[in-house]
Amino acid sequence: MIVKILNKSETFKGVTYNTNKMEMDKGELMKVENFGALQGIEHLRPKDYINYLEARSASSARIKYPQFHAVISCKGKSHTKEQLTQLATDWLKGMGYEKQPYLLVFHKDTNNNHIHIVSTRVDQNGKKISDSYEKLRAYQVLNKIMGLDEKQKTDNEINKALAYNFSTRAQFMMLLECQGYSLQLENDKYIVSKYGTRQGAIDLQTIDARRKLYTKDINRLAQLRAIIEKYKKTHSPAILPISTALPEGRQSKPTGYTSDLAEVLASKFGVQILFHGKPGLPPYGYTVIDHSMKTVYKGKELMPLENLIGMPKDLTSQVEEPSADFSRADQGIVIGEAESPTGKGELFIQPDTTAGVPNIEDTTFFLPEINLDLADDIDDEAILGRNRQRKRKARTNTR
Repeated sequence: MIVKILNKSETFKGVTYNTNKMEMDKGELMKVENFGALQGIEHLRPKDYINYLEARSASSARIKYPQFHAVISCKGKSHTKEQLTQLATDWLKGMGYEKQPYLLVFHKDTNNNHIHIVSTRVDQNGKKISDSYEKLRAYQVLNKIMGLDEKQKTDNEINKALAYNFSTRAQFMMLLECQGYSLQLENDKYIVSKYGTRQGAIDLQTIDARRKLYTKDINRLAQLRAIIEKYKKTHSPAILPISTALPEGRQSKPTGYTSDLAEVLASKFGVQILFHGKPGLPPYGYTVIDHSMKTVYKGKELMPLENLIGMPKDLTSQVEEPSADFSRADQGIVIGEAESPTGKGELFIQPDTTAGVPNIEDTTFFLPEINLDLADDIDDEAILGRNRQRKRKARTNTR
């Protein structure tokens, strides 16, 4: 479950955005609360809601950006529109907006059910609703409503990462960073944080003891090479820049790379390709996370980068090689993702038959959920979706 508070605004254009969705049958008004006598009038126009919110906000000339616009998104269809409506109502109470006029609009035009919340930051006394540590509190309130023990979940994720076969500290860090955690080295341990607060810690001694047990599975690497060569024929290995859609149809600068081949490797075999590179520049390397076999490989153990993506060698040679120990904290990473048909937060690998390749399809694998960044993981097509910029057309990534 993801919650995102959208950029501040001087006007209530969030109302127009959501009512436009409703007019296109892509959204549904689920709840209107605390609009006073306005709620007794039928066939209200968007301007009626806007006028009411502006009148309330006008009671404080000091608040320059009165609109409060947020989104709560679930994974796939795991929550119905009614469940999201109740969740948003409880969340607003926890954030101090229970008595504020607000609209809840369910969006049904993407693969992930989500609900938009539009309100004003000015209360009935002309005072501003507290926005101190707002983004941090947003997750704390959401997790409390959902009954999540953040620290216990972190401990579980650390133990899962330690069960993998990896050769460097950076590879261990990547396993947790894929789950949205950040790691900071402090003395002889990594401090593990999420939602802006410390959630746990792990000793370097524990990590080093695990990585010393690393073994390279030559047969598995040969198998992966055969799979890649087969799927290159039907899925392009060419890298595609990824950028985030911004309001009003604008696009952010490229934040990394993916490819059709990387995505099929993740969806069919549970093999993540993590490209490393600075935004706007060709990737200089990559890492392979083989979730099905719980092993992390350096890209060069599988094959040279130019062989994987079809990039000319002279182009990759222009990019400076990274240090031996790097992670998402200081390098851009793009991950191919797969979706679970169960909607329960795990990734699912569909069976596949590959002639001439050792059979790994007899087993169904369940992988951990991949969450890179809070902003990236909400997939509203107009505002929050991640768009794959192609030569001729854009493609939206829906997790």
